[in-house]
Amino acid sequence: MSDDDGRGDDGRGSGVRTALVIGGGVAGPVTALALRRAGITATVHEAYPTAADGVGAWLGLAPNGQAALATVGADAAVRAIGEPVPGMVMADGAGHHHARFGGFPELPATLTLPRDRLYRALTDRAGAEGIRFAYGKRLVAAEETPDGVTAHFADHTSATADILIGADGIRSTVRTVIDPQAPAPEYGGVLSFGGYADVGSDAGVEPGTMYFAFGRAFMGYWQGADGRLIWFAGLPTDTPPSPSDLARVPAAEWLSRLRDLYAGHVPGERLLRHTGPDELMVVGRMERMPSVPHWYRGRMVLVGDSVHAPSSSSGQGASLAVESAVELARCLRDLPTHGEAFAAYEALRRPRVEAIGHTAAAVNEVKAGKRDAAAPSFAGPEDMLRPLHFHRIDWEEKVRAGRG
Repeated sequence: MSDDDGRGDDGRGSGVRTALVIGGGVAGPVTALALRRAGITATVHEAYPTAADGVGAWLGLAPNGQAALATVGADAAVRAIGEPVPGMVMADGAGHHHARFGGFPELPATLTLPRDRLYRALTDRAGAEGIRFAYGKRLVAAEETPDGVTAHFADHTSATADILIGADGIRSTVRTVIDPQAPAPEYGGVLSFGGYADVGSDAGVEPGTMYFAFGRAFMGYWQGADGRLIWFAGLPTDTPPSPSDLARVPAAEWLSRLRDLYAGHVPGERLLRHTGPDELMVVGRMERMPSVPHWYRGRMVLVGDSVHAPSSSSGQGASLAVESAVELARCLRDLPTHGEAFAAYEALRRPRVEAIGHTAAAVNEVKAGKRDAAAPSFAGPEDMLRPLHFHRIDWEEKVRAGRG
């Protein structure tokens, strides 16, 4: 893979040569890798003191996300640690199956993996490509000059580059620097939990299939490589505790509340009975980003969950973040100024990510008990997934101002 596939006399259409990437989760390393391919040198600044380990629950990386990772050469590293789950069954809480989908035969299977393992794989891949990571760098402010932008960190250090990219997640500091009136994350009415259930040899599931059981309460589950069932579920509440209050509640208490809620649910009651407090993952509030009015200002721009987190109900959060990282790099490669590049990037991405986010918001209402899980919720998984999973970004195609 060439280090510099950019356009123009100097190989960089926008004239951008250096970038500060704020955030080292999913979007950050991929953005840096994509920028490197576009001929731009990026340094990733992460608030935590080390690469994230033990952070978050499981997630899915859909075929479209894997295709975008292939653009930056990171797909093999993720396939090596992900568990393929190509199939899907839509069911209700009484155990009735309403729809079944075996996956698209021409596409790779969706991969499931713990979030922290994905972080580590992407960080290691970026590091192998020579991308530098600076840890313990919590952004507190940023200021622009005619020639660049300077980031100021809580440890009283600073860094300067041509542009600054906010890949700092759903509680993005960069988002509020760009627009102090930017919206905050929107709570979806549900506290999210996950866990592992060892139900023995009679698991009652098909390997490689993810089950979604709607009804009075929602639960998703599949069989992991070790034979245990991995599940995720919601606890509806209109008054969610703060993150600090959430952490103070013992796991056994949360498990007791979940068992009460899922009494009579198929298979939730059984899965929770076979889950111990040490096997419970308290994920926290299910949130999404509403429409963000300003994706960029001056030399600063947002990518990933900082601007379009669709909530876990979409199954697309990580995949959309990877796609946006690649599209941003293409635009900076091809367009004559960073301003035109940012505008084209937003035009390319906003319709897709907001449509997916709106659909996820409707699913959140079902999970929160504010909307019935009517028949359309169970119909046509193939039609529902096709525009998501088949989306592809052509790296070689030149971006033109205002459109891809």
